[in-house]
Amino acid sequence: MSPNAAAPHDHVFLGENHARNERRTWAVIALTATMMVAEITAGTIYGSMALLADGWHMSTHASALLITALAYRFARKHARNPRFTFGTGKLGDLAAFGSATVLAIVALLIGWESLVRLRSPVPISFDEAILVAVIGLLVNLVSAWLLKDDHSHHHGHAHHQVQDHDHGHDHDQDHDHGAAATRGGDRDNNLRAAYLHVLADALTSVLAIAALLAGRSYGWVWLDPVIGIVGALVILSWSWGLLRDSGSVLMDYLPDHEDLPAEVRAAIESEHDEIVDLHVWQLGPGHHGAIIALKSTRPEPVAAYRARLRHIDELSHVTVEIHPA
Repeated sequence: MSPNAAAPHDHVFLGENHARNERRTWAVIALTATMMVAEITAGTIYGSMALLADGWHMSTHASALLITALAYRFARKHARNPRFTFGTGKLGDLAAFGSATVLAIVALLIGWESLVRLRSPVPISFDEAILVAVIGLLVNLVSAWLLKDDHSHHHGHAHHQVQDHDHGHDHDQDHDHGAAATRGGDRDNNLRAAYLHVLADALTSVLAIAALLAGRSYGWVWLDPVIGIVGALVILSWSWGLLRDSGSVLMDYLPDHEDLPAEVRAAIESEHDEIVDLHVWQLGPGHHGAIIALKSTRPEPVAAYRARLRHIDELSHVTVEIHPA
């Protein structure tokens, strides 16, 4: 191959719905912030501690959502920055990891406050607290609807634009840069983090409404902190799942259900070709990279090996090394 075969290319590995998800996150932030200001203002004017508490509680979720929105914005603005060797597709997972940590802290605080109230019950203004919980639930349901990730219903197909490079080594290299290709398993963890924050708030509201109704009807004041502990455990479980999934992407770990390495081996290996080194990792939502080193008793042109991988839509960046056996 001639060096002149190299063509300009970028490393943009953002999710298929990156722009849409960014817009929706900012919309949810605006909705949450408006509700937050209204509750704090009303609580101050009418002397309602329930309104004030829920208003400041919503401020923590607005701050967490801001992490998601700023990550989307930064990833988009710097997507073509050559200093990011493999693009900014993983930035969403970094933001998701941070948001999951915040979510875990919120769960622990809810659990601790619930334990304190279980030991030392405090008077509850049931009617006012129920009203606040219902309003908060409605806001969070709208927010959850806006942030619901429905990408699994849109299966993209990569249109590979291949550039061949000759670097003067004793092996050939080929770089394959595809457009966004999305499979159901390639989730946008950044959007998932924002979704879990509003879902956690919605769950808290639902449990609170149930506990407050029971407390008002039967005098079960103890039920409110007990349900608070249950809610904290559920939210902690969600945060752990998000920490695990986003951390796996950051550490280039492929979960057990990922079959890409096996697909690559099945497509490349033959009677004369054997893969001796293989690296597959996620570059961003719907994008994977692969470095393939193979030895062959009958080496073929790089384009032939590239063609064998054409059907694997998730591969957006492929490097092939060929070593004659």
